[in-house]
This record gives sequence, C-alpha cells and structure tokens, in this order.
Amino acid sequence: MVRIVFHYAMHLLAPGLIAKIAFKNNWKKAWLIMLLTLLADIDHLFASPFFDLNRCSIGYHPLHSYIAIVIYAVLLFVPRLRIVSVGLLFHMLTDFIDCLWISAQ
Repeated sequence: MVRIVFHYAMHLLAPGLIAKIAFKNNWKKAWLIMLLTLLADIDHLFASPFFDLNRCSIGYHPLHSYIAIVIYAVLLFVPRLRIVSVGLLFHMLTDFIDCLWISAQ
C-alpha cells in the first residue's frame, strides 16, 4: 500500500514541486503540462493484462522503452519542449523507482 501511495504522489504531487522550483514564473502551467505527460501511460492499454501491479513499466511498454527515454532526454535541449521533457523524464524516474521497489520484494 505504501508503494502505491508513494508512486502516485510522485506522479501527481512531485511535478508540482518541480514546477514551483524550476519554472517559477509559470509553475501552474508547467505543473499541468507535466501532469499531461502521464498520458505516456496510454501504452499500458496495449499490454495484456493492461494493468499489472507487479510489472516493471521501464523497458516493457513502448513509451517507457530505453529509446523513448533517450528521446525524452534530447527534448531537454528544445526550449519549447523542455517542460514536457522534464515531465516525461520524471515520469520515467518514478516508474524506475517503482521497478526497484518491485525487484526488492
């Protein structure tokens, strides 16, 4: 239960903190954009079963692949897409932490 609460707090609340620190002037817009990067989880719908609490998303789903993560990192260098990049990379970090938690069980 702690893992689930931590995971969703990292997906929903931590981007707000990042937005407040890194994008002070437009933090609300930045937070909303980072929340919209949760749409990257749409690739879970193509898995069978589409939800598995004990499956590591990193490397399993297309938008959570290592190639996708490299592309998200490259987007950091495109000023207009920087907030999206930060949101996607933090999303992947959150899912990676979840993977570590799963493997430690």
